[in-house]
Amino acid sequence: MVADPKREKVGDRPSADRAETEVSHMDHPGRFSEATAIDDEERRRLEASRKLENPLAGFTPEQLGQKGEYYCREHGIDGEEDIRAFRLGAMIAGNMNKYDTMTELTPQERAALDGETTHKWRNPKMLYGVVAVCSFCAVVQGMDETVVNGAQSFYKSQFGIGGKTERDTWLLGLTNSAPYLCCAVVGCWLTEPMNKAFGRRGTVFISCLISALACFWQAFTNTWWHMFIARFMLGFGIGPKSATTPIFAAECAPSRLRGALVMQWQMWTAFGIMLGYVADLAFYYVPDRGGIVGLNWRLMMGSAMIPAVLVCACCYMCPESPRWYLTQDRHSDAFKAMCQLRFEKVQAARDLFYANALLQAEKESQGIGKQNRLKEFFAVRRNRNAMIASEVAMFMQQFCGVNVIAYYSSEIFLSADFSEVSALSASLGFGVINWLFALPAFYTIDTFGRRNLLLTTFPLMAVCLFFTGFSFYIPTNPAKIACIATGIYLFGMVYSPGEGPVPFTYSAEAYPLYIRPIGMSLATATTWFFNFVLAVTWPSLQEAFTPTGAFGWYAGWNIVGFFLVLFLLPETKEKTLEELDAVFSVPLRRFARYGLAQFVFFWKRYVFRRDVFPPTVPVAGDIAYHREQFKQEKEHNPTARV
Repeated sequence: MVADPKREKVGDRPSADRAETEVSHMDHPGRFSEATAIDDEERRRLEASRKLENPLAGFTPEQLGQKGEYYCREHGIDGEEDIRAFRLGAMIAGNMNKYDTMTELTPQERAALDGETTHKWRNPKMLYGVVAVCSFCAVVQGMDETVVNGAQSFYKSQFGIGGKTERDTWLLGLTNSAPYLCCAVVGCWLTEPMNKAFGRRGTVFISCLISALACFWQAFTNTWWHMFIARFMLGFGIGPKSATTPIFAAECAPSRLRGALVMQWQMWTAFGIMLGYVADLAFYYVPDRGGIVGLNWRLMMGSAMIPAVLVCACCYMCPESPRWYLTQDRHSDAFKAMCQLRFEKVQAARDLFYANALLQAEKESQGIGKQNRLKEFFAVRRNRNAMIASEVAMFMQQFCGVNVIAYYSSEIFLSADFSEVSALSASLGFGVINWLFALPAFYTIDTFGRRNLLLTTFPLMAVCLFFTGFSFYIPTNPAKIACIATGIYLFGMVYSPGEGPVPFTYSAEAYPLYIRPIGMSLATATTWFFNFVLAVTWPSLQEAFTPTGAFGWYAGWNIVGFFLVLFLLPETKEKTLEELDAVFSVPLRRFARYGLAQFVFFWKRYVFRRDVFPPTVPVAGDIAYHREQFKQEKEHNPTARV
C-alpha cells in the first residue's frame, strides 16, 4: 500500500499541532465549513495586511523608476537632480539589497548606501539633533515624575496633609498622582488632534511649554488643592509628549536605527528620573529667604522646567517629520526635510517614496471596515489577542511596583528610619541604577526576546520586593537600612532591562497597522491610569498594610504577572507583519496550553535534569476558503465539509 505523502509530512509534527495544520478532508472532517470561510471584507483585510508588509512588491525596477518620476511630476518636484534621485530611489526602495547592480549611482551615493550597513551609526548631524531633542523630551518626562519624591517630604506638612489620618494619606496620594489622572482621562486622547493640527514638532513644543509652565506654577502653590490643579495641568504636557516623541524619532530615523531609538525613550526617561533625585538632593539645604516658606521644595518642583525650556528653545531648529508632511500632502516640504536627515538625495528620495507608498497602503487599509474598526479591534481574534497581550504588559509595568519606588522612595526610606538626607541619597542611588541597567536592553530585547525577558524578570522582582518588605522586621538599624536599600536596588537592576522597556516596544509592534493608532492610544491610557492608581493608593496602602504588607502586595502581583505573560503573551521578536498575524491568531486556550507545557518543560529540563524536548510554539495554520471556493467545493461533492 502506497503511503499518503501528505500524511507522512504531517505525521512528523507534534500531535498537538497536527489538528491545526493538516488540511486533508479525510483527516479532519468538519474542520472547514461555510462559517469558517472568509468573506469579502476579511479577504480585503488580509490583502491590505500583505500590502502593508511591502507596498512595492511585484513591480519591476523599470516600473518603479517610472513611478518615481511620476511621483515628482504629480507633486511639483521638478528639479532635474531631484527627479533622477526619485527614479533611482524608487528602484532601490523596491529591493534594498540590489543597489550594487545599478550603474547610474555615483561613487559618493554608493558609498553612502554601503555605509548604511557598515557604519549604521554614521548619520547627518541634523538626525542626531532630532535624537537629542527627543532624548531631552524623555528627560523632561523623568524629572516631571520624580522631583515630587523629595519635595513632598516638605510640602505635605506645610499644606496640612502630612498626618497619618485616612484623609491626609488620600489627599497626599491624590495630589502626587494628579498628572497621571489627567494623562489617562484627557492628555493621552489629545495626542491625535494635536499631531494633526500642529505636527510632531508643534506637539512637542506645546507639551514641553505646558510642562515648563506647570512646573513653574507648582513652585508658587500654597495649598494642597492649588498644588493638585497645577499638577493636573502638568498632565496635559506629559500625555501628548509621551505618545508623540517616540513617533517623531522613529519617523525621522532610518529603519536600521528605529528599534534603538524606541529604546532611547526609556533610557533617557530613566536618566531624567535620576536628575529629579539629583535636584531633590541639591536643593535640600536651601533655607527659607525673603519670607518664602519652603523655598527648598519650591526650587525642587520648579527645577523640572529647565529641560522643558531647553526643548522649547531647540525644537524648531530640527526639521519636521517627513511622514507628517506626507499626511498633509506637502510632498515638497517632506523631501526637503528628508534631505536634511540623509547624506544623499537618493537616500532621501528612496525613504520618502517608500514612506508614501506605505502611507497609501495604510489609507486603503483604513478604508476597509472604516465604520467597524473599533468593532474589529475586539471582534477579530488576531486584534483581540494583541490587545490582551499589550494590555497585560502595560498593566504589569505599573503593578510590578516600580513607580511606587520612583515616586515614594524617600518616604519609604524615611519609614525605615533613614534620615532625610540619607533617604534622598538612597533615592538617587535607585535613579542611577535604573538608568545604568536600562542600557543592556539595547542588546537583550532583540536577542533574548520580549517574552523571555518578562518571564525571567517577574519572579526576580517578586523576590526583591519580598526581601525588601521583610527587611522592615530587622530590629537593628544599620542592618535594616542596608537590607532595605539592597532590596530596592536589586529590584531596579532587574526591572530596568525587562519590564521597563518591553511594554511600549511590545505594544508598538503587536497591532496590525490599520488599528495601531487605536491600540497605542489604549495602551498609553492604560499605563497612565494604573500609574495614577499606584500613586494615589500607596500612602494609604502603606499605612493600612504596613510597609511589609505593601511590598508583599506588589510582590504578589509580580507572581501574577509571570503567569499572565506565560499564558497570554506570544513572542514578537524579529517577526514580520505576516508572522505576527499567525502568532496572534492562535486561540488563547491553545497558547495557554503551550505556556503550561513550557513551564513543565523548564522544571523537567533545568530542575530535574531530564532530557526532554521543548514544546512547539503554536502558530495559526488555518486555511480559510473564500465563499466562492466553498460553493464550488460543495457542487463538486455535496457531502464534503470543507
